[in-house]
Amino acid sequence: MAKTSMVNREAKRAKLAKQHGAKRDALKKIISSQDASYEEKMEAAVKLQKLPRDSSPSRQTTRCVLTGRPRAVYSKFGLGRNALRKATMNGDVPGLRKASW
Repeated sequence: MAKTSMVNREAKRAKLAKQHGAKRDALKKIISSQDASYEEKMEAAVKLQKLPRDSSPSRQTTRCVLTGRPRAVYSKFGLGRNALRKATMNGDVPGLRKASW
């Protein structure tokens, strides 16, 4: 089980990314625009830098829903490798079973 503080930190990052997402997209659109002047682009860049660092979606990491493990998380199931194996052995994941040949 991951530390509770780390799981809470990820939840905070997800909340901030959702909260500031529209604002970030609008500022990035101005920065990459061909029509905007140099001053407008610089002003947009400064505003983007003043947003919270954790509001960037790239700072989020995938975590296992059950254990909070940050590594070896299968995005299709949202589970870490250990939790996925356990769920598979219990038959909780439909259509997935242990390979044997």
